[in-house]
Amino acid sequence: MKKSKLILTLFLCFFKIGAFTFGGGYAMLALLENEFVEKKKWLTKDEFLDMLAIAESTPGPIAINSATFIGYKTAGVLGSTFSTLGVVLPSFIIIFIISLFLDKFLTFTIVANAFRGIQACVVYLIGSTGIKLFKQMEKKALPLTIMSVILACMIIFSLFAIKFSSIVFILITGAIGIVSFYAKHNAKEETK
Repeated sequence: MKKSKLILTLFLCFFKIGAFTFGGGYAMLALLENEFVEKKKWLTKDEFLDMLAIAESTPGPIAINSATFIGYKTAGVLGSTFSTLGVVLPSFIIIFIISLFLDKFLTFTIVANAFRGIQACVVYLIGSTGIKLFKQMEKKALPLTIMSVILACMIIFSLFAIKFSSIVFILITGAIGIVSFYAKHNAKEETK
């Protein structure tokens, strides 16, 4: 009975987050951290950061990957299934309803104004998540250097309209992290 209650709680939490998050998975990160790290304490801050790295670097949307990870960590395969279903279902329902009335829906000025307001909120949500993640990040030379180089590249590429896939950034920084880990590990082994 306890596991079924946990699975229902996961489903409802992700359904609520999926229903009230506009702007995609990155806008959802602040809500995920608030719900599962601060309120429920199902993840530590380090586990949350690890989950973000895994969710971002694996194929698929970050929202679905995060839901699957948290659900699996909390309640196994059923937890991951119902968490994923919970985060996807609101979007599916909303898009289905909108598709029925799409032409009429887009002509309402109030809808257009609402979307403009939502865009501003999405920028805030993504920015506040980035600031929180930066505060939680280890302030060591390698992570700060990687972050600074990536940030500079993103700004330069945006200013000069250079198309560069974010996937390449992820692969390069992942490779740097692996090489750094093994270099430290080998250095420790040699000192023993």
